[in-house]
Amino acid sequence: MVAKTKKQTGKSPATQTDRDRSPLVSPPGKSNVRRPGREGKVFNSTHSNGLSGISHKLGLTPSAAAKLGITLLLGKYHLTQLFENDRHFSHLSNLEKEMAFRTEMGLYYSYYKTIIEAPSFLDGLHMVMNDRLTEHPLVINTLKRFNLYPEVILIFGKLPNQICLILSLHDGMGDPAYFYVACVFLLNGMMMSIFFMYGSYLSGSRLGGVITTLCFFFNHGEVSAVPLISLSGYSNVGALGSLTMVALGISNLCFMLPWQFAQFVLLTQVASLFASYILGYLAAAKMQSILVTHMITLGVCFVLMFGNSMLLTSFYASSLVSIWVIIAMRERFAQVFRQGIVIWVLKSFIIYALLTELNMQNLRIIFSQGGLNGLIKSKFTSYKDFHTLMYTCAAEFDFMELETPVRYLKTLLLPINVLVVALIAGRVSPLKTLAKTEDADEAMVYHSLQLVAFAVLAILIMRLKLFLTPHMCIMASLICSRQLFGWIGEKFKQHTVVFAVLAIMAIQGMTNLQAQWAIIGEFSNLPQEELLDWVQENTRPNAVFAGAMPTMASVKLSTGRPIVNHPHYEDAGLRERTKLVYSMYSRMSGETVKRNLMKLGVEFFILEDSWCTRRTRPGCSMPEIWDIEDPQNVGKTPLCTHISRNSRPHFTTVFSNDIYKVLKVPKATKDLR
Repeated sequence: MVAKTKKQTGKSPATQTDRDRSPLVSPPGKSNVRRPGREGKVFNSTHSNGLSGISHKLGLTPSAAAKLGITLLLGKYHLTQLFENDRHFSHLSNLEKEMAFRTEMGLYYSYYKTIIEAPSFLDGLHMVMNDRLTEHPLVINTLKRFNLYPEVILIFGKLPNQICLILSLHDGMGDPAYFYVACVFLLNGMMMSIFFMYGSYLSGSRLGGVITTLCFFFNHGEVSAVPLISLSGYSNVGALGSLTMVALGISNLCFMLPWQFAQFVLLTQVASLFASYILGYLAAAKMQSILVTHMITLGVCFVLMFGNSMLLTSFYASSLVSIWVIIAMRERFAQVFRQGIVIWVLKSFIIYALLTELNMQNLRIIFSQGGLNGLIKSKFTSYKDFHTLMYTCAAEFDFMELETPVRYLKTLLLPINVLVVALIAGRVSPLKTLAKTEDADEAMVYHSLQLVAFAVLAILIMRLKLFLTPHMCIMASLICSRQLFGWIGEKFKQHTVVFAVLAIMAIQGMTNLQAQWAIIGEFSNLPQEELLDWVQENTRPNAVFAGAMPTMASVKLSTGRPIVNHPHYEDAGLRERTKLVYSMYSRMSGETVKRNLMKLGVEFFILEDSWCTRRTRPGCSMPEIWDIEDPQNVGKTPLCTHISRNSRPHFTTVFSNDIYKVLKVPKATKDLR
């Protein structure tokens, strides 16, 4: 907005805008007029549209475009080589490639395989929307349950051969599995380009983009999974034009459709934006525009996900409504409550709690669907149950290990982030919150708050380093910011300091990269290959299987046999089915477990001794997990131990090797004779 320098009288537009900007509504007569000439400082805020402002700040010249292309290729090449070095993927057989897709990866690829092997795209789409193999005997719409839009779009696009050749320098692009992973790595190369652009945008310098990219490479080992979607949800809190809001909506939609937990990450974003609003760094009108965009995106996603109740009954949906009401009624609140940030936080919490209580029945639905209630509760109390332990006994769902911040320290990523956040905090004061702020201040305050939110999540659940590490890399770009580090001196001196810091970072960073590049392996899983070959050759196409969740994904993918449980553990019904299946690893009687399996229609159970004996830490073996649910049988020998020695009289062993034992589940009592 162009600043107005003439004197304002009464309730002028400028004064009203100031009242909208600060939740701590300014007292009458208080002048908050922007000082002349401020709008031209570093970040030009006179752009009527946010996208043009972004282009202006990025300086999208041919050389910049070339840098983006180089970043894309480097990101894709790095991941491709790591994957190839680890598994020698390009030289595996088709079955071995499919076995390399473990757990949920195998489940998602199975739907991709279903569509490409169908007579036509529409036939394949109908098959996955009326799936009879994943949760036998149920018929489910996998587009509703499993966020399959990336796979569907990938197949629907049917990229021409000349584009396929660009995706990889290796042979084998005609192979569906190789094409699938090549597309994944291409998307991650694009993500690296987005990192470069975002670092450049936030810092106001292309050198900031370089810093972000290099920090990500130096700390790549701290990204626990390929972060396909880690940047999609970020907001631009600068000038918000209509095109910017459309871009934000599309970005959020692309973020929510591929991942069932996107709504919880977006919740942290909305909370960070609301905190920026409370501090006076985000105008009320701008905050409301962002909220409306989120609401529209949520509604569109709800429709595209065929009415997935997990979306509208989430804390994310409740927070959008609650915060919108708080902002819309801010004038009335100002008359009832005295001013102050603490009072704002308290009244916001009260209103949010009241609106949440009105939707509590729906919130119970989301708890039962996502298992989040028990997981979150277990982080702060001694609470534990079967499903909670299934999560928390996995290392990735445990608290962040101490070694993680130590590794951040060695690459200077943590010290730089602490320094940047401290400088930003120094710019935030009660006096400044009452005055107009620059777009640069808005962006830096928001990203600092988002960093805190991601840090809390990563400390509670180590797997969520997936979001913390990239955001720390983006924040590191601010060492190139003139707003924060202009006190160093002229630009040449600042750049000299930046390159010196980068050189120190590279000492440990290059060591980390060399350690990753030194990983050489070759995928081999002969026992599972024997198992899948036996299933393919010795069972009917409609024979129903049950067993460990990762193994079931492989059975469905490679043999096409119906299964009763799978790795997508977030659904309440699926969790209960899996609990019945995993009773094989409890201390219950064989007769009880047999009835559980017969109730599900299971014909073959795949027993793995490792699941019976494996113990990641005290209290985390499967029999010990079952002791929480089945205390009356504590002290007895686990059923899986008995079955591994002799499956009679309840089951019949029809196949076994060093790892797997296939048990035939009787359909009637006479089959046991």
